[in-house]
Amino acid sequence: MKLIATVAQTASVLLDTPATIEKALGLMTEAAKQGAQLLVFPEAFIGGYPKGADFDIHLGGRTPRGRTEFKRYYDAAVTVDGPAIAQLAKAAAKHRMYVCVGIIEREGGTLYCTAVYLGPDGAVLGKHRKLMPTALERLVWGFGDGSTLKTVDTPYGKLGAVICWENYMPALRMAMYQQRIALYCAPTADDRDSWASTMQHIALEGRCFVLSACQHLRRSQFPADQMNNRLPEPADTVLMRGGSMIIDPLGKMLAGPVFNEDALLTAELDMSAIPMAQMDFDVVGHYARPDVFALRVNTRAQQSVRLDDAPQGDTNE
Repeated sequence: MKLIATVAQTASVLLDTPATIEKALGLMTEAAKQGAQLLVFPEAFIGGYPKGADFDIHLGGRTPRGRTEFKRYYDAAVTVDGPAIAQLAKAAAKHRMYVCVGIIEREGGTLYCTAVYLGPDGAVLGKHRKLMPTALERLVWGFGDGSTLKTVDTPYGKLGAVICWENYMPALRMAMYQQRIALYCAPTADDRDSWASTMQHIALEGRCFVLSACQHLRRSQFPADQMNNRLPEPADTVLMRGGSMIIDPLGKMLAGPVFNEDALLTAELDMSAIPMAQMDFDVVGHYARPDVFALRVNTRAQQSVRLDDAPQGDTNE
């Protein structure tokens, strides 16, 4: 079985979610014209990755200006069951494609860096919340839990996402491999040269197709008058240079990496390459040593408060 897959390399319209949704819809249409059956967007595409922003946060102190900036960012975030995702899901159905899109998800007073999976029937198939925000991200994004470490079924194999530096967490990768992930999406904000070697390693380690999407963002696209940051002023300064790519299960680059430009990278994925690659290496199969190594994954949703609505004395044993 073969699949046409595309990764999108472009920038959000930061703090303007309706405009970013329109941009995403246009890219979905363009990818569909190229025959795409799967489209992967970058990390935090809907809601935006606030490159360079610090929200006036310092150890032991916050400021009114920083709180105002966070409120703008909070307002640009979306809910998985809200109208923004519904628009994208409707377009996925129109184009008969699977979509993995990075969003800033809002729940209560907390924001999460999340990847949402949309199906060709217009359904929201699932989501993954970033388990471990990196560095200053921890001050504006909450922590995900193991309940979203789940792949989703497609006719081409299991699809899932591991976001940015989560890809440096060996245990998390193993949790995905154990589910027999075939389409390993890696939405990211990492545009360094070293990222390509990480993605190739994961393709080889997991014997899966890896699809990495990163934004191409320039200073002129960042609203400096609305968000405090410590970035260079020239408008043509590249803040994120992309580096998106598609890699096969033996580490071969099928598309990319591409830098310093917007791009839709497309490749045909022959799913039969996975069992052929696993002939000599199956990380959770014949090459595993469960008698020596074991991994426990807590997939329960974590809640700070549990409300027990059962009447006193009412037990089910």
